[in-house]
Amino acid sequence: MFQIKKPLLIIFTICFSSIGFCQYTEQINSNRPGYSIGAFSVGKGVIQLETGFELRNYEHSSFNQSTINGTVAFLSIRWGFLLEQLELTYDGSYMFDQFTNKLSNNPTEIKRSGFLQNFLGIKYLIYDPFKKEEEINVYSWKANNGFKLKHLIPAISLTVGVNFDPFSEENPYPYGDVFGTLYKPEFNQTLYYVAPSPTPLTLMGTIATQSHFLGTWVFVTNFSLKRYLSEFIEKTYIITLTHTFNPLWSVYIENQGIFSERYSDNILRAGAAYLIGDNLQVEGTIGANAKNTPNFLSINAGASYRLDFHKDFKDPKKIEKKKLKKEEKALKKSSRKLKKQDKKRNKNARKKPKQ
Repeated sequence: MFQIKKPLLIIFTICFSSIGFCQYTEQINSNRPGYSIGAFSVGKGVIQLETGFELRNYEHSSFNQSTINGTVAFLSIRWGFLLEQLELTYDGSYMFDQFTNKLSNNPTEIKRSGFLQNFLGIKYLIYDPFKKEEEINVYSWKANNGFKLKHLIPAISLTVGVNFDPFSEENPYPYGDVFGTLYKPEFNQTLYYVAPSPTPLTLMGTIATQSHFLGTWVFVTNFSLKRYLSEFIEKTYIITLTHTFNPLWSVYIENQGIFSERYSDNILRAGAAYLIGDNLQVEGTIGANAKNTPNFLSINAGASYRLDFHKDFKDPKKIEKKKLKKEEKALKKSSRKLKKQDKKRNKNARKKPKQ
């Protein structure tokens, strides 16, 4: 489902050097636009809403060019809690469509709706290559901004959780297949059949990696196993490349592969995001596939908003440095006071006694 970065983090590539020992960034770190999720959490004490709408069009050549015109509503709620690297996340997508069945001589139209995803899980950052800040070379801009192989070492996170569909028996999109209740008739078969009833509760896991390079590029990969415990397990990969070319603008391209016995596809997407403020991002995306069983085209628009209750991370080195600076200031003050007292004593000693 729509998540992002997705990577996709509109200004994350610019501010990643300030991450230090936590996931929190001064500007919003959104998974939108795109379907991939980044390796980093939103940061402890941050509540983030990511939402959008997508217009979809399907046309299936094996079903006499039957079509589906629908709208998908997305909602993601992310909450950083307990630890900087821990995040509780909810991802939901609900589709409304008009299905036109052209298998019969008289095409019929049906209005449908149902969940595509209703996921609740936890994400944990397993490895963070940016935990140790790089030293700045004051003599070379190239040394600080040039390409380094170690920048390709990715951050790695694991997301696990459950997908729940309370109306799974009536869902017109069994196992995510929008043409799931229809098939091409052969011999005495009917136009419709009863699809296997989807399991209302299934497991899902995603390994996400995230690399930063050349200061303005982010590369994210997702490898997911979905609908575990059901009859039709789905495997998915997503590869996303994001480029920030302006403090406010970023663009991305993405490839998603879906593999299951019910539905397989390969989808390409591209889009852009704009940062309105430190806590608000808007974006748009277009997507399409290269096959006709079914042919797929989508247009997406959305926004991400952050409620920032994060408390600044206390770096032990900075605390110690501040303490030493305070002690040094106190010593200088004491030294000045002693010098002043010595000067006064010496002055009094030089005075001649009165006759």
